[in-house]
This record gives sequence, C-alpha cells and structure tokens, in this order.
Amino acid sequence: MLKKLLFPHAEPHEYVAAWGARLALALFAALPLDRASAFGGWIARRIGPRIGANKVAARNIARALPELTTAQQAEALTGMWDNLGRVIAEYAHLADIRDAGQIEVVGREYVDATRDSGKPAIFFSAHYGNWELMSIVGTEQGLPLVQVYRAANNPLTEDLLQSLRKPVGGRHVPKGMQAARELLKALKQNECLAIMVDQKLSNGVAVPFFGRDAMTAPAVADLALRSGCPVIPIYAERLGGARFRVTIEAPIMLDDTGNREQDIYNGLLLINRRIESWIRKRPDHWFWVHKRWPKE
Repeated sequence: MLKKLLFPHAEPHEYVAAWGARLALALFAALPLDRASAFGGWIARRIGPRIGANKVAARNIARALPELTTAQQAEALTGMWDNLGRVIAEYAHLADIRDAGQIEVVGREYVDATRDSGKPAIFFSAHYGNWELMSIVGTEQGLPLVQVYRAANNPLTEDLLQSLRKPVGGRHVPKGMQAARELLKALKQNECLAIMVDQKLSNGVAVPFFGRDAMTAPAVADLALRSGCPVIPIYAERLGGARFRVTIEAPIMLDDTGNREQDIYNGLLLINRRIESWIRKRPDHWFWVHKRWPKE
C-alpha cells in the first residue's frame, strides 16, 4: 500500500521487477565483495547468451571490430556479460569498493588541479568497466560533482538505484528537458559535471563512431563551449575480480572558432574517438548491447 501511495502509476509488472531486483541485490549484499562480484559474472555469462540482446551485442562487435578473429569476438562478448553481471552485483558493495582500497587511480593530479582551481570542468565517460566508480574518485577528492544519468523506466527500480548510488556521493541530475538549464547553472556556480556520452539517441548529432554515423548527444561539447571549460576523459578498467583502475586523462579545451555547429561536431568527434580508443583496448569492457547505430 505504501508503494502504491508513493508510486501510484507503477504497473504490477514493475513491482515484480523491482522486488526481484531487491532480492537479487540482497543476496549479493550478503556475500563478501569478491564472491558477490564473481557470482554476478557467473550468472550473467549463463543468462546473457540466451536473450535477444546477445544478438545485438554480437552484431555490434563484429561490425565495429572486424579485425578481431571470430574467437576474439566471442571472447569479447562473453567478457561483456561477465563484466555486466559483476557491475550489477557490485551495486550492493559500492561503499566496500570505496573504503577497501579497491580502486587504483591514474591521473589523480588532474582531479586535484581541477578542484584547486575552483573552476568548472566536464568529465566524460562511457558504460565501460564499472562506470559507477569514476565519480567516487572525484567526490573522494573533494570535487563538487554533478552527475547526469538516465532515470530507469521503472520508478521503483529508480528508487532502488538511487539508494544504492549514495556511496558515490555528489549530486544527481536526470536527463530531460530541464537538465541542460540546471547543468549550465551548475557550471556557472563552478561545479563540475560527469556525463556518460555513449548511449543511442533518437536525435542529436550524427558523428562517426567506429566508422559509422551514430546519433551523439551534443550536451558535453555545447556546455563546454558555452562555459569555456575543459572536458576531461575518464574511464574505469577492471584489473581482475573487484579491483579497478580509474584513469583520468589530461583536460582538453575544445576549439571555439565561433562556428558553433561545426565546433560542436568537432568536439563530439574527438570525444567519440577517445571512447573508441578505450573500447579497442578492452572490448569486453563496453556495453555492446546499446543499439548505438541507426537501424539497429
């Protein structure tokens, strides 16, 4: 009854899905971090290949990375499911990962310099490795961070995810009509943004990604050009089990020639190429089930 009062528009199947997620995460929380991570990977490696999204992921890998052998493509696909299952299990242990020294940091000086400057910056990344950990590095270093995210379709699941994200820290802003205004305001107040830029959009800017145009959200480039702040690449690699390396790369100032449309395109092209370089290095780390390209 309480849930009905809090979420009157939730459907019966949304309650079932949300409580299923809660039970699974309660199981993962009851296990030690490493065992929970391994168990999540084991489950996903067995379930993932049996669902329709597996065909999407396999096709994306083959088209984006044709230089890989069939065996290497299959290895990347299996590794993707393993990583995804681990990420889900690790939601129940974000505080443990934060507090137990499980994250090695490369490029910490760029976070420190951004914090000490008192000026804004936009950190961009992708659904790669465990993508929830990158913001932990920023907030633990005292960075005033605003994280942009896509809210879950199921309001009950969204409630659960937000409670699980609390150890990450910072402030969260859902994508939507009001987000751009709020983010620009945050930059004017010298806060920093963290934005994922690798999801498919029905609109946006058509920019090459692995050699094919993909609709790309213009927000990072547009906000950086409007505010005159740098963009900073950041990504998280899995070193083994539930150990990670978060790498922060040098800040980039996007070229501002006065031709805003072309400058945004050039900025997005740079961003897509940087994400490509990470994926080529560890193709099992990216979330290949994204229908990233049109007509897929």
